[in-house]
Amino acid sequence: MSGQTFPSTARLVLGQIRYQLLLFWRVPIALFFTLLFPLMVLVLFNALFGDTTVQTPDGNWPIRQFYTGALAVFTAVSATYTNLANMVPIRRDEGVLKRWRGTPLPTWVYVTGAIGSSVVIALFGVVVMLTLGVVAYGLEVEPGKLPAAAITFVVGVGAFAALGMAVAALVPSASSASAVANATILPLAFVSNVFVVLEQPPRWLALIGDIFPLKPFVTSFQDAFNPLVPAPAFNWPELGFIALWGLAGLVVAVRRFRWEPSTGGRPRRRSRRVAEPVGES
Repeated sequence: MSGQTFPSTARLVLGQIRYQLLLFWRVPIALFFTLLFPLMVLVLFNALFGDTTVQTPDGNWPIRQFYTGALAVFTAVSATYTNLANMVPIRRDEGVLKRWRGTPLPTWVYVTGAIGSSVVIALFGVVVMLTLGVVAYGLEVEPGKLPAAAITFVVGVGAFAALGMAVAALVPSASSASAVANATILPLAFVSNVFVVLEQPPRWLALIGDIFPLKPFVTSFQDAFNPLVPAPAFNWPELGFIALWGLAGLVVAVRRFRWEPSTGGRPRRRSRRVAEPVGES
């Protein structure tokens, strides 16, 4: 026993994040819809509508800059909410989560690794999106607003990661996870100033956007890059609202999370692939 050392908690968590990232990069369809699709939409929308402006109470804002912030948020939400809501049920129905629970690895380390990897993917996607916005579309980055952008990002991705885990806990099987995730986030994107600029929407449509956390996330993050909004550009009421949604998602995820495949889930694979590693030694 003296010659063996058990990995530290930090090494276990980092090992899980690294492993989950490797799994993500090996799934081309997840890579495309999480990172490449929003970039394609940004280029396409700016090619079609880039010469117009968005009317705000403080003045007009070039729509090419508006779309950069909005689609950066959509990238972050796709990497956290959609990714977790899809992948966790798949691994549960395949029996992967059940095998993980039977190992010496603490269950919270696995969950932390899954969430941590989604946050890393979200950060990478947002940085790429903003870099393209600065280089190609004149997006303004003011140092005095960067703390607001960073805190908004952390609160937003944390909330949507928790909501993604909540959906993963509630859906009966992996076959329904994708439909639920897309049916909840895509319609909201259209009423939350992501794909369509709603300057004077009908009251009921505006109310839908205000009830859910995507629109506040978009608005708060865009403020950090809007030249018409003075520094430091913190939107504390919106951040608090997003955090409350995240807390609600966390409560649901913890109370309803299941490790065992449901009877209606997809059958477990009977391949001879090597079992997933518990952690790094």
